[in-house]
Order: sequence, then structure tokens, then C-alpha cells
Amino acid sequence: MKFAVIGGTGLIGSRVVENLNAAGHQAVPHSLSTGVDVITGQGLEAAVAGADVVINLTNSPTFDDASLAFFQTSMDNLLAASGKAGVGHFVILSIVGVDQVPDLDYYRAKVLQEDILKAGPIPYSIVRATQFMELRPAHPDRQERRALCRHR
Repeated sequence: MKFAVIGGTGLIGSRVVENLNAAGHQAVPHSLSTGVDVITGQGLEAAVAGADVVINLTNSPTFDDASLAFFQTSMDNLLAASGKAGVGHFVILSIVGVDQVPDLDYYRAKVLQEDILKAGPIPYSIVRATQFMELRPAHPDRQERRALCRHR
């Protein structure tokens, strides 16, 4: 099976590509560094051409209300390119409980991303995960340790 992994060169994406290829699939990583831009649409049609499944692991460059525009535009572009290419399944990575904390801009943006996918024409899967510890600093600085202690 051929997978187009959008965001496939990042921390999570590179591991997904590695695991899919190890399982005997053909997983191809795509990102800005490979010439694929989910906002402008540059390179998207070529990236998803021939893919059975598109996995979108891209993330907003900000966690504020601008993330809404990122997820709206990126999902519109990805779904359009995937539909044109006849992709059979679409997967996104989301967050456990994302729909339970509506007052955070980034969480509202992730819910929007899920809703766009659900409303689209392509069969889909939404994988909700908890925090990836790899994304946290290995050794918290003194100020962060104090903050962690206050929240326990």
C-alpha cells in the first residue's frame, strides 16, 4: 500500500514513515523541505498522486487563533488534491479530549481540522493521541520545574 505522509520529515512523521516502510508499505515523506506546501498548494498534487492513503501530520506554526486559518487552508488544499488523485483514505493526528476544552485557540483549530475531514468526501480516520514527551525539553529549566511543582 502506498502512503503519502504529509509532514513526514518531522519528529512524528519520520517515525510513521519508518514504521510503515518497515511493515512492507511504501511510505513517502512530504514537507516544505521536499517542496510540498499545504498552504499554497505547491507540490500537493504530485505528492498525493498514486497514494492509497494520505496521512496529514502537519501542524500549525502557531498555537494562537492563527492556527484556525492554517488548519482550514491546509485541509481544504489537501482534501482537494487527494480527491482529485482518487485517494482512498485520509488520516489526521489529533489530541485526546480536544473537543472538551473549547476555550483554547489551538484546540478549537484542531476540532475544526477534524470537522473539515468529517465533512469531506474521503473516508477517514482521526487518531487522537496524548502529549508526545519527545516534544518537551529533556531537562526542564529551573523556571519550568517551579511551574511543574506548582501544578502538582
